[in-house]
Amino acid sequence: MASHLPFEIITNEKKIRRLYKGIARYLACWHVDRADYRYAVTVLRAEFDEIKTCKDKDPDGFNKRIKEMEDKLFYYQSVFQEKIWPKSVTGNAYGRESHIPDWVLDYWHPLEKAQYPKYFATREKRKQEYIKMWEEEYGKPDAIKDRHH
Repeated sequence: MASHLPFEIITNEKKIRRLYKGIARYLACWHVDRADYRYAVTVLRAEFDEIKTCKDKDPDGFNKRIKEMEDKLFYYQSVFQEKIWPKSVTGNAYGRESHIPDWVLDYWHPLEKAQYPKYFATREKRKQEYIKMWEEEYGKPDAIKDRHH
């Protein structure tokens, strides 16, 4: 079986949910202000609720309204550029955060360390605690070398 073939039958409910979600996402691109966006989504929800109520009464009208919503989604997709989130791969803030490892602080000049005496005093205390904990758990580094040779 080819991988590009659909694996499921899409029900009307699922189709309506996908249409609603798709249009709502594109409305977020159109409306920068949060209040405008919420208003537009509320109006959209009212339209979809109206479609839902006419499903049983008028099947032809239901299909016509679904087609209108598909056209609306196509319009939003084809007219407007989709919103690019800043920290997504294509966004302008992707990879800007630099994660500096802790060992870099060991190479600071003493005058630089003197500007933050409380921090570096606490840091040295924590380092000694960690070394002590590590030696209790794994032994001293020289003892490990002797075991392997």
